This record gives sequence, C-alpha cells and structure tokens, in this order.
Amino acid sequence: MPQMESDQVESNQVESDLFEMRRLESLSNTIFGVAMTLLAYGLPQAAHFEHMPDWSDLYQAYAGRLGGMVLSFVIAGVFWFSHQRRLARQTIGGRWVVMLNLLFLLSIILLPVTNGLYGSYGMGGTVAVLYGLHLTVIAAINALLWRLAVGPGFRPELVAAVFPLVLFVPGTIVAAFEPGYAIYFWLLAFGALFTRRLIGPRDKTAA
Repeated sequence: MPQMESDQVESNQVESDLFEMRRLESLSNTIFGVAMTLLAYGLPQAAHFEHMPDWSDLYQAYAGRLGGMVLSFVIAGVFWFSHQRRLARQTIGGRWVVMLNLLFLLSIILLPVTNGLYGSYGMGGTVAVLYGLHLTVIAAINALLWRLAVGPGFRPELVAAVFPLVLFVPGTIVAAFEPGYAIYFWLLAFGALFTRRLIGPRDKTAA
C-alpha cells in the first residue's frame, strides 16, 4: 500500500511537469497575428512628400518597404503553418519544450523590428545580415522543436522544417557581400510548404 501511494505521488509529479501544447495555440495565433499586422504598421507614414506624389515618388518611397513587408509576411506565414502542425502533432511537452516554444514566439515578435530596418535600409550589408541572422535563428529554433516533436530518424516534417534553415544560412552570407541577391534565397523558404509532400506521404495526423 505505501508503495502504491509512492508511485501515485511520483506519477502526479511527472504529470505536473507536463504541459498540454494545444494551450499554446491561442497564444501563438495572437502573437503571429499581431506580428504579421505590425509588418505594415507605420507604412503610410514612412515617407513625407512636399508635393503631390507621382508614381516615381511612390516607388522610390515604398518599393523597398513593401518588398520587405511581403517577404516577412510570407516567411511568417511559413513558420505559422509549421508551428500549427507541430502543436497538433506534439500534444504534450515538458517544461523545456514549452520554454523553447516561448523563445520561438519571442523571435516572431521581433520580426517587425528587423523587417522595418530591412525595408528601410535593406541594401546596406549590416542591416541585411542582421535580418538574415534573425531569420536563421527563427528557422533553427523551429527545426529543433520539430526534432523534439518527431523524435530520431528520417521524417518528412523535419526535412521541411530544416529546409528554410538551409536557405537562410547561405542567404545571410550572400547578404554580407551582395545584399540585393539575398532576398532570392529567403523567398525560396516558401518552398518548405511543399517539401514534405514531395519527399514522403502526407501525415494524416498533422494539421
């Protein structure tokens, strides 16, 4: 009898360290929604014209910022999709997994900051490298979370998570020398949405 009570206490302690990952869904949707909305915040006030602007003025004022906003929106969408599928697959996580998920969400919150810099000064090597490093950190944390979710071995979902990381690293290196070409590497991260379907059968348990 004492042994059974001891086992029950230990079981309760183990369960208390576990967290229902689906509870993160509401928080993550809010964070992604706010971050993706803030990408366009302040865009109308980005330029001040002393006269009625023509098409050339509008292009000079907003082309870079719109390009950076679209790029960041696409990338954020890719990671939101990946994050939702991972939460649906990993129903329970330990304390450190939860903390790592919160760190991932923090990196998403900071996306409007680096996006604003990149949209305004994207042709500058330092800013482009900073933006690339930020994207690399987001992709690295996402890939690590997927590794923890699916376990060891080959998994199409893990390959899809690593795909953006493989592109962001060389893109950041290119940004240090030719910032204008780095965007092509970063846009290819959109291909992560199709990678899993190309290399393996669709996992019906994933969202």
